[in-house]
Amino acid sequence: MHAILSSTVGGPETLEWRETPDLTPNKGEVRIAVKAAGVNFPDTLIIRDLYQMKPPRPFAPGGEVSGVVDALGEGVTGLSTGDKVIAMTGFGGFATQVCAPAMACLKMPDAMPFDEAACFVFTYGTSHYALKNRGKLKSGETLLILGAAGGVGAAAIELGKAAGARVIAAVSSQDKADFCTSLGADATIIYPRVMDRDAQKALAGRIKDIAGPDGVHVAYDAVGGDYAEPVIRSMAWGGRFLVVGFPAGIPAIPLNLALLKSCQIVGVFWGASIYRDPKNHMTNMFELFDMYEKKQIRPQISSRFDMQDAAQALTLISDRKVLGKIVLTAP
Repeated sequence: MHAILSSTVGGPETLEWRETPDLTPNKGEVRIAVKAAGVNFPDTLIIRDLYQMKPPRPFAPGGEVSGVVDALGEGVTGLSTGDKVIAMTGFGGFATQVCAPAMACLKMPDAMPFDEAACFVFTYGTSHYALKNRGKLKSGETLLILGAAGGVGAAAIELGKAAGARVIAAVSSQDKADFCTSLGADATIIYPRVMDRDAQKALAGRIKDIAGPDGVHVAYDAVGGDYAEPVIRSMAWGGRFLVVGFPAGIPAIPLNLALLKSCQIVGVFWGASIYRDPKNHMTNMFELFDMYEKKQIRPQISSRFDMQDAAQALTLISDRKVLGKIVLTAP
């Protein structure tokens, strides 16, 4: 087998494409011949030791793959060799083989190609859990999405529209705004890359103008940093501010704003929720597969790379230049 390996702490430039011994699945695991791997922001963090998971080196990044089961570990039931599956691996996915617990694998819908399957679970799983379980988004409410052109943001646009919400997409450039409009966003806001106090006031004012007198019922923050406070200042009474990610840094929020708005600041830790409530996770995944079959959602893949070129893909993610999703394809 071959894998993209992180042998030292650092950025994408430290990764190496190397031949390694074939894997043997442990008890309860399956081995997957990887066909495609989704690229996500946590992949840029794990190689820098900035993620909550720190695997022993050398390791391959890559937490989401699609492929074909080609070996079964002891005690595996419900899966057979030859099954096409999606797996959440945490790491190890940027390789031609990966072993995963059978319980972490989902059989792919028949109509779903490998590239879309590898870009499906992380983004839609996160956003569906966020909007449905944590945000309690209702039809007719206003949803604001920060970082709306990224993987989870684009998924949130589609899911918000499927739920009957009015969607405001906030992004950093016109091309990203156009992309969000193409996905169904009802309105877009372009915010500056440098957010000082004047820019914060301007962003809050712009959100209020578009959201109207009621304000934002649900805010999906996949950006963090100084962008969070203007959104909370624009929340509706009883609104829900969803904490999803921090590529712009961890924000410092004046908690009096939550009191004045009587709004909730709600954490979204989808990865942990899978293990704490697996029944809910499976319910959500079947709902997402149903929406896919109804053509309400579809992974927005903007770039494809050969797996050995994973460093280029991770650089695009790090530089926040990605529209939707990037996928790696195995040789």
